Amino acid sequence: QVQVVESGGGLVQPGGSLRLSCVASGSIFGFPYMGWFRQAPGKQRELVASISRGTPTYGDSVKGRFTISRDNVKNTAWLQMNSLKPEDTAVYYCLAQRGGPGGNYWGQGTQVTVSS
Repeated sequence: QVQVVESGGGLVQPGGSLRLSCVASGSIFGFPYMGWFRQAPGKQRELVASISRGTPTYGDSVKGRFTISRDNVKNTAWLQMNSLKPEDTAVYYCLAQRGGPGGNYWGQGTQVTVSS
């Protein structure tokens, strides 16, 4: 079955960096779309960054600070987060959209905390 697994979260000081990883597996059709979303306490889940057929998209609040990349063969996506701010604190979720039959698959989430 399809699995989506994130890793790389943690505690970092303001101005620091973290790199998140997401591995999707279990589909012979691959995952043409992979994206990162985040949800802070009391807020709605929001798009951070996504990549579809090589084209990245970023949320306004992270443009210029975060970079998304992926390995299509390994169905792995990374989110490089630089110049982190306390307002980046949230649970970060990976979304993988399966090719062929389709379907959205979410990971379990990884906590990112930006605090001094």
